Amino acid sequence: MRVLKFGGTSVGQPGRMRQVAELITRNNEPKIVVLSALSGTTNTLESICGSLADNKKEEALQVITDLRSRYTSFIDELLSNEDSKNKAIEIIDEHFEFLNIILKISFNEALKKDILAQGELLSTKIFSIYLEQQGIEAKLLSALDFMCINESDEPDLGSISDKLKKVLESNQDNHLFITQGYICRNHRGEIDNLKRGGSDYSASLIGAAIEAEEVQIWTDIDGMHNNDPRIVDTTVPISELSFDEAAELAYFGAKILHPASIWPTQKHGIPVRLLNTMEPEAKGTLISKSTISNDIKAVAAKDGITAIKVKSSRMLLAYGFLTTIFEVFERFKTPIDMITTSEVAVSLTIDDKTHVLKIVEELESIGQVEVDGNQSIICIVGNFVAEKKGIVNNIFEVLKNIPIRMISYGGSRHNISLLVDSYYKEDALKALNKHLFKL
Repeated sequence: MRVLKFGGTSVGQPGRMRQVAELITRNNEPKIVVLSALSGTTNTLESICGSLADNKKEEALQVITDLRSRYTSFIDELLSNEDSKNKAIEIIDEHFEFLNIILKISFNEALKKDILAQGELLSTKIFSIYLEQQGIEAKLLSALDFMCINESDEPDLGSISDKLKKVLESNQDNHLFITQGYICRNHRGEIDNLKRGGSDYSASLIGAAIEAEEVQIWTDIDGMHNNDPRIVDTTVPISELSFDEAAELAYFGAKILHPASIWPTQKHGIPVRLLNTMEPEAKGTLISKSTISNDIKAVAAKDGITAIKVKSSRMLLAYGFLTTIFEVFERFKTPIDMITTSEVAVSLTIDDKTHVLKIVEELESIGQVEVDGNQSIICIVGNFVAEKKGIVNNIFEVLKNIPIRMISYGGSRHNISLLVDSYYKEDALKALNKHLFKL
């Protein structure tokens, strides 16, 4: 069995939803299809939540009304017979009645999770009605029946596997299943989610849970590229990546893949294929245990980085200095991306600025603190890239006119990371593309 995930742009227009139906029925292989919400829906639902949090109910009502109009137009164009349209209208009525009811009750975080779940529930139900209209047999599964997270908000893969296998066993006559990405239940049984980009995560978890033959992530780009195509005109798709290489690229800025979506498939050795809904015959990118070369594969950039330097001569070589610093970030649940040390100072980076002021306040009790915002991490990824002779010299020669704030080298055999002011990011990406890839 294969797992196929289609993102919001892949189902965001009636024509594209029809195309997805064609793609999933090209053969009779058993498969689970994971759908995101229609493109723009989750952002709109977030906007509704924001208005409700600010007690701007009339503003929220207008956004809900506009969103309903979009869905009404969508099904009118997608569906061709009245019976199917009536079924779809009933679905829309049900979900938008809920959205209108919430205007009359107090807003809270639990309610926000319910609101955000509406996008995936709508897209999968509408898609199932379209399949039925086309005479395509498919079983709609509610992700809320099997997808779950624990008290730490981490997926409970064992429980997901047990629940999903039972669902599939009770539907052995079916070979095509449709379900939602992103949404789940928490340890209290409440509707929750896997955070933004979580549909990739859903597909990977489902693939691991059923030990799938392959997980396919269908988007609007033909695989993971060797650089950011929004900045560099001459990028090319990468044919193959190892799990480690793909994880580094996803974490450090490659937008096609959610960073969390690698580990479940990697743990079980399940290949992941990145494909283009608009160009289904394109080869895409295969992510698996092995890789085809020892070359540099790609460059990615992660923005919104804050660099923090802690300097303290009285802590020179002192036992527990690093532990004391790390404990500050642990208390505020703020991950560290890069770190470099000297005898009297520690420099590190974070991408979550939520608690930066409180973090700095605590660090100032340890030593002198310097903070630099508006930084970018440039990540060079490949197989054994850190062991390739002369690679560091080549990189620094290419970037000789760009000030480098930090460098992380040797921590991973797949990654060299550089910190630069975001002002220089585009120049760095273009220079690396030209000299490393000759493009």
